[in-house]
Amino acid sequence: MSLTPIASPLFIRKKKKQFPHFQEELDRQVEEVLKNPLAGEEKKGALKGVRVHKFKYKNQLYLLSYQPSFKSDELYLYTFGTHEGFYKELERYLK
Repeated sequence: MSLTPIASPLFIRKKKKQFPHFQEELDRQVEEVLKNPLAGEEKKGALKGVRVHKFKYKNQLYLLSYQPSFKSDELYLYTFGTHEGFYKELERYLK
């Protein structure tokens, strides 16, 4: 079973603004998530069902939020960024 990644408009917009090296690292991390979609930490409360994958890039911790849908074999990529304001932005986007 292979999941198809579907990026949100927010994810695409933010990715375009990043440096090429970071974009490549982000693509590698998305591939990791596609290999094991249940590896990320599942959130509770308003973000129930959303998972967060953590990775480091140049000594900075980044978070990648996604939601696997096994019924439709899709992986929804919501957003990524550093911890500061990440969950507020994600919650605001999902409303």
